[in-house]
Amino acid sequence: MTLPNNSLIRKTTLFLVAAMFSLSAVAADFKENQRLADQGNASAQYNLGVMYYKGDGVLQDRSKATEWFKKAANQGHTKAQYNLEAMITNNTRVQQDSAKAAEWYEKAANQGDPKAQLLMGMMYARGDGVHQDSAKAAEWYKKAANQGNSGAQTFLGLMYSEGDGVRQDSAKAAEWYEKAANQGDAFAQTYLGKMYSKGDGVRQDSAKAAEWYEKAANQGNSLAQLNLGVLYHQGDGVRQDYAKAAKWYEKAADQDEIEAQFLLAMAYLGGKGVRQDYARTAEWLEKAANQGDSRAQFFLGMLYSGGKGVRQDMNIAKEYFGKACDGGLQDGCDKYRKLNQ
Repeated sequence: MTLPNNSLIRKTTLFLVAAMFSLSAVAADFKENQRLADQGNASAQYNLGVMYYKGDGVLQDRSKATEWFKKAANQGHTKAQYNLEAMITNNTRVQQDSAKAAEWYEKAANQGDPKAQLLMGMMYARGDGVHQDSAKAAEWYKKAANQGNSGAQTFLGLMYSEGDGVRQDSAKAAEWYEKAANQGDAFAQTYLGKMYSKGDGVRQDSAKAAEWYEKAANQGNSLAQLNLGVLYHQGDGVRQDYAKAAKWYEKAADQDEIEAQFLLAMAYLGGKGVRQDYARTAEWLEKAANQGDSRAQFFLGMLYSGGKGVRQDMNIAKEYFGKACDGGLQDGCDKYRKLNQ
């Protein structure tokens, strides 16, 4: 399993930026902050940075915001360091510079800020602004994780699961996932559910797997929704219920989970948990087929060749059989060859 991509890092950063750009509780008016800032007061310099950033009591000026954040940051003001880095990372009228971003993150991280430690871990994991170093990524994640940061706990679990930057240890992976899962982290809940389902690092327990999947599924995690649907379909860890299986498949399918789209199509094809409906079968097969699922391409070819749920069209059927064949499905090759004779 790969570490989350840059879009997740960016979303995390944007969330933290919104939380961090706030005035201190003792902030006075602009003139008073200006007076104190000119005298070298770091908190006042930080407050001026926020005021200029937001246009609060003064004309908005991101360049001046950067200038004041730098002054406060250079005096060790953690929030200023963090906000300055955030502006650089997100290119907020400041030239993007990942190396500079990493520098400011590290200053805040070394002062014990768990969010900065988490983001330093992300940067080392991806080699973003620093040389890629999985071991250093794990070190930073561990610092933040030990302070209770759920994101760091989840990433650390991933690293132990994969043996990336640390010695592979499924039991430790499960331990960190559980810490994050108990804080409501949907990714950790999903990964922990998977470990209970497989008996990887924990004693195999399908009922516990279902519990964790359901927690994550109710938060909208598509993989958890898919896996929970499979458990209901099989009656594994829960009472078999095809209708509930189809419900969870549909939630995941609506989020473009290919496997869920295929399984939902099969539910409509067989009338398992839903009313049999060839048109809905074709609809969901097409979604999965367009994402490259060879099984969906094959079954869609069958529907077109038989005129079930769609208008019969042997050319389209042959096209889908050919795609299924290209995807390595022998039945697709056989059907394509037969129609091509």
